[in-house]
Amino acid sequence: NSSAKNIAHVLVEALPYINRFVGKTFVIKYGGNAMIDETLKNSFAQDIILMKRVGMNPIVVHGGGPQIGHLLKRLGKESKFFQGMRVTDSETMDVVQMVLGGLVNKDIVTLINRQGGAAVGLTGKDAELIHARKLTFTRDNPEMNVPEIIDIGHVGEIASLDTSIIDLLIHGNFIPVIAPIGVGDDGQSYNINADIVAGKLAEILKAEKLMLLTNTAGVLDKQGELLTGLNAARVHALIEDGTIEGGMLPKVHCALDAVQSGVHAVHIIDGRIEHAILLEIFTNKGIGSLIKGRR
Repeated sequence: NSSAKNIAHVLVEALPYINRFVGKTFVIKYGGNAMIDETLKNSFAQDIILMKRVGMNPIVVHGGGPQIGHLLKRLGKESKFFQGMRVTDSETMDVVQMVLGGLVNKDIVTLINRQGGAAVGLTGKDAELIHARKLTFTRDNPEMNVPEIIDIGHVGEIASLDTSIIDLLIHGNFIPVIAPIGVGDDGQSYNINADIVAGKLAEILKAEKLMLLTNTAGVLDKQGELLTGLNAARVHALIEDGTIEGGMLPKVHCALDAVQSGVHAVHIIDGRIEHAILLEIFTNKGIGSLIKGRR
């Protein structure tokens, strides 16, 4: 009987959140362990479907770095990185497009549909959703008097977004699943960081929340304790004193950009926990790091 009481308590605890979030848009960046482990994959799909069933509008943006690396290795092509970004020549871009737009995207669509959802897979090329431009880097070269321009190939940044296809899908009761590939003025394909695509989409769609699934517990203090309820000033202070570093830095910068552009809150959550999304959205305590907007 006590377990039945617990279940009832959990359902009642979720009610105010369900009421508050009906009709609101949530952008979820899906990657890491949650994308590889079978149990976590299924719990992710169930979370997304439950959100849709109770009237929220979830949008999934996914990466696929390890899967790209795996196929390149099988094809005998070496993976090269510059400042954490994959150096992408034309041949590599073909593989990126096949893996992200084909394999990974359709796997996620199938996963959601098998659990009873109605997902539709897109890349940023569909209906010109993501208009990209080439990302270039410069670095100081003491041997040359001018900064050296580094070309890492088909790696892009977002020039603009046209979300009309997403609006159409949401109103048709579909769950959009987006691969982060954009198209440039030159008709070329560009690989774009999935966190950045998720953040920009959340900004343009004025999302209630941007949720980034990671392979860590969230933003941790120097003692390894989870930090939450952060605002922009506190995040900047944590970056200044070196508490936030390494792989968490780009995620946090993405979060700051989003809340400063009108997204109400960003959640950095541990994708290694079953039903991480539901626990974060529907429970009082939550499980991840919440970065709040100005509201």
